[in-house]
This record gives sequence, C-alpha cells and structure tokens, in this order.
Amino acid sequence: MDQAQQLRNMIKLKNQQSDSNARVITVSSGKGGVGKSNTAVNLAVCLRRMGKRVIIFDADFGLANVEVMFGAVPKYNLSDLIYRGKKIQDIITEGPMEIGFISGGSGITGVNNLSRDQIAFLIHNLKELDQLADIILIDTGAGIPDSVLEFVVASPEILMILTSDPSSLTDSYSLLKALHRNPNFDREHAVIKVIANKVSGREEGYQVFDKLNSVVQQFLHGDLSYLGMIPRDSAIERAIRQQFPVSILNPQAKSSKAFESLAVRLVNNEVEQPEERTGIAYLLSNVILRKA
Repeated sequence: MDQAQQLRNMIKLKNQQSDSNARVITVSSGKGGVGKSNTAVNLAVCLRRMGKRVIIFDADFGLANVEVMFGAVPKYNLSDLIYRGKKIQDIITEGPMEIGFISGGSGITGVNNLSRDQIAFLIHNLKELDQLADIILIDTGAGIPDSVLEFVVASPEILMILTSDPSSLTDSYSLLKALHRNPNFDREHAVIKVIANKVSGREEGYQVFDKLNSVVQQFLHGDLSYLGMIPRDSAIERAIRQQFPVSILNPQAKSSKAFESLAVRLVNNEVEQPEERTGIAYLLSNVILRKA
C-alpha cells in the first residue's frame, strides 16, 4: 500500500469517527474584481446573525482580501500550523461578530510537498476545525491556476460569483470548462450555484446567470443553479474603504438586504446537502493527495 492510500484510509477513518463535520462552501470566480471576497465576508455576517458558527478560510494567499475587509491582521496563518507547530485555534483570527478567519499564507502553496507526518498533523487539526464551525467558507483566488482549480474540484458546494462584464462570463466559463475536464471532478454530486453581482436588479441578475448556464448546458452538458443577485450599491464601496462589511456598517442598504436573502437561501438549501458531510479536513486532504 503506497503512502497516499494509507493517508486516504486514515482520513476515511477519522471521518467515520466524527459525528459532525462543517458544511464547506467554496466561493470562487473566473476573474478578479467581481466581488468574491466581499461576498464571502458579507455572507459570513448574515449566516452568523442566523446563529451559525462561521469560519472563513482565505485561500487567496496572494491578496488576503478577507483580512482587509475585516480590518484585522492575523498573527499566524496556515504555514505556522504546518511548519511551526501552532494549533488550529492559534491561527484563527477573530473578526466582527465572532466570525473566525484563517489566512492560508504560503502554506497553501506548500501543501503538495508535505511529509506523511505533516499531513497527518494538518488533518488532525482540520478535524478540530470541523467541530468549531457549522459553515466554513473557502475564499479561493480567481482564475484557473492549479491552486484554485484543485480547491474547486474537491468542493461539494461551489458559489460562482459573476458580473455582467463580458470578460467575467468568458473567464467563468473557462474555469467551469477546466473543472468539467478534470478527471477528479464529481459532476454528478457537486452543486454549483451562481450569484450575479453588481447588477441593476433581479431581471439583469437572471439574464447574467442564463447566459452562463446556456453555454454550460450546450458545450459542457452540465447544469448550474441560480442562488440570487447583489445589486450595484455605493454603500458597498464606502464600506470597503472603511474596512468593514456593508452588512454590519449599513444593514439597511439594498446590498445588505440582498446578502441576507442569499444567506437565507443557503440555509434553507441545507436540506439538499448530503446527510454525511465530509468537512474541511476531507476537502483539503483531497487537494493534497490528488497530487501524491
């Protein structure tokens, strides 16, 4: 039995021993600048208001937008857990409303070169993370580099952020095409939900979704679902400048109400999720072991 198979068996055993795993939702996009991190942060706020324990895993190590939007600088990141013996609680930074977030740092780029002991230590700590949260939002980088694609491929539930910009449509389709061509992508069970951002209203939001869904149906023989839209709102820009989520700074803003509606739909859709959740440890271990 090779090392990769031994590790897979270990992860399977740990999942069987666990009576609760977090619901993992990956937030991604085909290009930068479409509001991916802003969406993740504001959804976290709204989910927290609904009583959910939420942690954001910032896998966009190049930009670290989550910490900017929370106005908080993490003391430690994933690298400190992997290489410096920190525990999972040490690398969780507390943002507003007791929302935790973890910075991937350079640890994300180094996970493919870990020893068996390092992987076992990482998985053990991530299993603890599964017990600390009801929902874990993974904020990926944009585009289709391997670091982004592997996260999306391994994800059971994906939120795709899309705008009316033609390049957003083109780049989102490119990401989805790469996803469907990846032999590890479970197209039968993965759920891909689209959020139309920076649109004028519900009609434009659905039109943006329909354009992407039509080409996915025609050329990839797949299906997307529409979660909803976020309107253009100057309140978002003001909130970003103040390094605070608009849902906290201005809860009556039209964008805040839209984020609230999206969060309600996500929670209501929990009944559509598999009874046995695999959690963040399983997802990240798959990212590592698929390269083993």
